[in-house]
Amino acid sequence: MRLAMITSLALPLLIAGSALAQSPAAQGPTRLTTPIQTTPEQRNPQIDYPGFQQLTREIAPVRSQRLLPMTDFQAVAGQPDVLVLDARSRDAFVAGHLAGAVNLPLTDFNEESLAAVIGTDRGRKILIYCNNNFSNNAAPVPRKAAPLALNIQTFINLTGYGYPNVWELADVVDFNDPAVGWVTG
Repeated sequence: MRLAMITSLALPLLIAGSALAQSPAAQGPTRLTTPIQTTPEQRNPQIDYPGFQQLTREIAPVRSQRLLPMTDFQAVAGQPDVLVLDARSRDAFVAGHLAGAVNLPLTDFNEESLAAVIGTDRGRKILIYCNNNFSNNAAPVPRKAAPLALNIQTFINLTGYGYPNVWELADVVDFNDPAVGWVTG
């Protein structure tokens, strides 16, 4: 299947196709599945900003229902076959992350890398968090501009690649709080 390169706010978003096909409500948001359509204004068929905008509009109401408080996030993380995904850089991950998290930097997202980390079950529950979930505003979690928070791009990318069961940490916590479960290395 051809991949369309989607860019927004200088972060790559790779998704299959450019028009959205509705998925059942129980499956969550939609996934891009149809062939790339280009217009004279869109010279590069691997970049589909209108497709990105449509995907973002369709994901927004789903994402707003997928925000978990820290206690719920931790409880779900402890369930079998749940993946806690940290999409920050490898260096940031090594410097500190939530216990049990697996690292795949957003810049490395593609069909193959996601399948290697998530597995073959596209319905697998995936929990995400980012720098902006931490009040510390220091390495390894310096705060980003709120509209550019990594959770936003990560949620959109995972859903665009066909992983509809994404849940996001809603709270802002201090990684020095032992209850948070912050680990290094």
